[in-house]
Amino acid sequence: MKPIQHLVVIGTGLIGGSLSLALKRAGMVNRVTGVGRNRGNLELAKSIGVVDDWTHDVGRAVDGADVVLLSVPMQAYDGVFAVMAEHLGEHTVVTDAGSTKQSAIAAARKYLHKPEQFIAAHPIAGTEQSGAAAAFAELYDGRLCIVTPEADSNQAALVTVKQMWEQAGARVEVMAAAEHDEFLASVSHLPHLAAFALVNAVSKQRADGHDPFRFAAGGFRDFTRIASSSPEMWRDIALCNREALLDQIERYQFELNSLREALLAGDGDRLKNEFAAARDARENWLANMGKV
Repeated sequence: MKPIQHLVVIGTGLIGGSLSLALKRAGMVNRVTGVGRNRGNLELAKSIGVVDDWTHDVGRAVDGADVVLLSVPMQAYDGVFAVMAEHLGEHTVVTDAGSTKQSAIAAARKYLHKPEQFIAAHPIAGTEQSGAAAAFAELYDGRLCIVTPEADSNQAALVTVKQMWEQAGARVEVMAAAEHDEFLASVSHLPHLAAFALVNAVSKQRADGHDPFRFAAGGFRDFTRIASSSPEMWRDIALCNREALLDQIERYQFELNSLREALLAGDGDRLKNEFAAARDARENWLANMGKV
């Protein structure tokens, strides 16, 4: 892969900023332009080397770009695609890093004149931090990046996107957008909703000076770490993957009800078996993490 001459990152935060730093580390990009609304964040991104220049103007930024990355909240896609559509070059490759792929593809098809140049992608990496200051070059090292091309996707664009993420350190896997959304609803989107719900449930128990958070320790901290994530971002993800997420919530409620029934019945054996099954499934997952 030849270095990308001009990469435009729309949404210069943890995800887009880390891609820029990773490609700079690999010597695979010559110029990175950051786009966003927050002047302070953009100036910081330039001062710490995340981007080489920046602008608030999406159309101006993408004019002449080789690759454009969207790293914005899912419900901002329509507006960004609508603005950039008239400014994209004939061969400009457009991709994204969003957590839901069917909605991203639908937005591209609605607004872009050449939607076949859009290759949807999702790097499975991140932290609960946000902004350019949170970006670091190693974020994608060894992590999975899912790419979800369509039947009519431009093959040269697909190769560019796959190689870009590989140069950033990721392992690339190709799958259908619908399959991606179903899988991520269970292992990413549902856990975030569960963490938000648990923190709210505990918080609402405060009364008469009693604060249950005083007694929270490592287990609660670890389980709820992702509840520190961006509320706006996760609102958009939940709405954009609503159907798959509703199905996963039903599955989760079924499991909680099963535990509730065992508690009501005082059935220790059933509780032990449920806990053991979960422990074994998690241990097998951890053991296999480095093998895929």
